[in-house]
Amino acid sequence: SVTAYFKQVTTIGSNVQITKIFYDGLVYRVESDEYVEITNLGSEPQDLAGWVLKDISEGYPSFTFPHYVLAPGAAIRVYTNEIHPEWGGFSFGYGKAIWNNTDPDTAALYDAQGQEVSRKSY
Repeated sequence: SVTAYFKQVTTIGSNVQITKIFYDGLVYRVESDEYVEITNLGSEPQDLAGWVLKDISEGYPSFTFPHYVLAPGAAIRVYTNEIHPEWGGFSFGYGKAIWNNTDPDTAALYDAQGQEVSRKSY
């Protein structure tokens, strides 16, 4: 007989926040190195499966997270079109700049139920 023990993962995302937007990438024209940083400011792990990060100023693109548990105090980044395993390995896979360099822009994060849990503008 095998007994498995699992730690429950919180599903309310109020402690998971967009903490930074690096909007003026250094890669000429395509700015593939732009990113949005998301941090778990809470004390419980958070499963991000089905969560969505979106540029709401334009309405697109959006990135839907696969199963990924964000530990308390940990941060991940979603890049425009680069993969950085040290930051979670997430990318929009978008071939051109997403975040405006000259006009205001807003990123929003939605939980798996479609509720907005964080918004950041610059």
